[in-house]
Amino acid sequence: MNPSPNPPVDPPVDPFTALPDLALRAYGGSVVAASDESFAEKENLIRPGRPSFRPHTFGARGQVYDGWETRRRREPGHDWALVRLGLPGAVRGVVVDTAHFTGNHPACASVEAASVEGYPTVAELRAAEWTEIVPRSALKGDAEHFFEVAGERCYTHVRLNAFPDGGIARLRVHGEPRPDLSLHDGLGLDLAALENGGLVTDCSNAFYSSPNNVIAPGLARHQAEGWETARRRGGGNDWLVIRLAGAGTVKLAEIDTTNLVFNAPGWASLTGTGPDGEIVLLPKTRLLPDTRHRFRIAETAVVTHVRVDIYPDGGLARVRLHGVLGR
Repeated sequence: MNPSPNPPVDPPVDPFTALPDLALRAYGGSVVAASDESFAEKENLIRPGRPSFRPHTFGARGQVYDGWETRRRREPGHDWALVRLGLPGAVRGVVVDTAHFTGNHPACASVEAASVEGYPTVAELRAAEWTEIVPRSALKGDAEHFFEVAGERCYTHVRLNAFPDGGIARLRVHGEPRPDLSLHDGLGLDLAALENGGLVTDCSNAFYSSPNNVIAPGLARHQAEGWETARRRGGGNDWLVIRLAGAGTVKLAEIDTTNLVFNAPGWASLTGTGPDGEIVLLPKTRLLPDTRHRFRIAETAVVTHVRVDIYPDGGLARVRLHGVLGR
């Protein structure tokens, strides 16, 4: 019996794609297993960036694709790929991208999710309890398909199902990181980091790149891996707000302008908000281009959010707010 088609929704007005991709390889995601990858490797599913394509580029297995492609299925069943999320969290939306796959994309796809503690094997994952978060839905060739996901449950893995076979270029799993912070009890941590549950909830301008880049894991390799605003022509200044991993005390701030040589801000300041109101953590302070700045924070107030103001505009590679959870 054929399923009734479930067409993907158009990108919403306030798109879930503004949230971080929990599955991204650069955030620690991994495609741990797939039913088949005869034509193109499963690892391509979670690579950063848009899929590329060079026509008439043939290898020993046919046209080379920047995606995951399985053989033509001659037996019952369907293909699947298991993805460990680099950032466990609540999923808000999924993008299934069939870019450059035209006559060889799956007819339908679905996505399931599971929450499995520790470091499960593939066999343990396949035996886990899975929840369908994207029903079996029709796919088009060479297109992005957007699916909103509801619910507050935290997931660690997703399973992409392709019916019956074919090629998918990218899988994006957007949501809010919600890691287990009990490992850090009694220890310091970066309260702003995406991998610890931090999230940029608002910003003045994201013309060139996402503000969530500033709290991403690792160092920015180039300018596009940070946050950069348009050139400001009026008064005022640009800013962003970080919701911390939890209420805590910031001890050390790092403001990194690496790779921003001619477009770094001239100055920056940090303002915290918490149970006792608003507090200045770092007054307006001069910055240098292409430099990792570190500042000790004297204020000991507990804060839940930190506003980063840059003057007047420009970009930041990373913001780190090292401290301790709780009072």
